[in-house]
Amino acid sequence: DTVLILRAGHKPEKVRMLNIDAPEKSQPYGRQSQQTLASLVLKRQAEVQITAHDQYGRLLGQISVDGLNINEEQVKRGMAWEFSGFHSNRVYVALQSEAQQARRGLWAQTSPQAPWQWRKLHPSVKPTVTNQSAASQRSTPVMLYDMECGRKRRCSEMVSCDEAHFYLARCSVKTLDGNHD
Repeated sequence: DTVLILRAGHKPEKVRMLNIDAPEKSQPYGRQSQQTLASLVLKRQAEVQITAHDQYGRLLGQISVDGLNINEEQVKRGMAWEFSGFHSNRVYVALQSEAQQARRGLWAQTSPQAPWQWRKLHPSVKPTVTNQSAASQRSTPVMLYDMECGRKRRCSEMVSCDEAHFYLARCSVKTLDGNHD
């Protein structure tokens, strides 16, 4: 339910997807949810509509790739719970109900534990606050990358300068800066 966006000339930014809450990585279906999200958005041009910041300073938004609403798709595939504030969004409620009835994804489990319940039992470090302006981010085309460091070590393996910068800054891949500039 969180992706890292890269825009030309900007630092990578986290976007928390609106109306959904996905299992944590260590939780059952956490890795499957992450892999499904990656298959939908990784290294793809996307439209991100930012609506606000959460209490941790992350951007909150809706992600679309080629007209497909990725937030809704995660719920439809059973890879996330609808989390629309007191179940107020009927679209998400219906998508979750359909996934439950079809026993898709995490709903194949007998008694799946909601991520908000799991997090209470497994507290972790909260994200740091950023000072980005949400208004300047609306409907900005971006490239989405996996939020984890991969095995890339050379510029020739990167698809963009932004991706190389991410690997240098976030993953500390020093081979990308041979002359230390």
